[in-house]
Amino acid sequence: MKHFRGILAASAFLVTVSLFAAPDAFTVDPKHSGAEFKIRHLMSNVGGKFTDFAGSASLDKANPAASSVEFTIQTASIDTATTDRDKHLKSVDFFDVEKFPTITFKSTKITPTQTKDTYDVTGDFTLHGVTKQVTIPVAFLGFGKDPWGNERAGFELNTTLNRKDYGMNWNKTLDQGGYLLADDVRININLEMVKKKQQ
Repeated sequence: MKHFRGILAASAFLVTVSLFAAPDAFTVDPKHSGAEFKIRHLMSNVGGKFTDFAGSASLDKANPAASSVEFTIQTASIDTATTDRDKHLKSVDFFDVEKFPTITFKSTKITPTQTKDTYDVTGDFTLHGVTKQVTIPVAFLGFGKDPWGNERAGFELNTTLNRKDYGMNWNKTLDQGGYLLADDVRININLEMVKKKQQ
């Protein structure tokens, strides 16, 4: 009986430890992640991406709402596959990369939604020197081990922002009416994150 009680006590202790274990630290694997955007230009949707970004997350598996995330994009890494357009986007008309070298997001609250594995991630988003609190829907794609034994986690988000909310107002009026560019920018970010190894 004493042996049985000992097993029960040990089991209860392990359960308690697992429930209150420290969150795991993860970092973005940029080689298997992407930060892309699209904006309406005349009759088409023109896309681009940022090639230099980094991020980290503290992931609490037992209580996802206690997790947190930070993400930084280097604005000078913008790439639309057209040199002249990239140069214009880096100028004071748009990102003004010399004055505002980064786009950042830092979460302040994570709330599970009614949709499985989807969370509303609220935080401070800074673009072009303007910081606003935004809430972004994020889909959790799961945990898994890679062939080298590293634990990984996947996330995807799709959202839309109005560039004029961040002081990016450049446009051209068309002769027939309307404007060259839309105000709304659609954003798609896919992140594969890898768990930091304990020192």
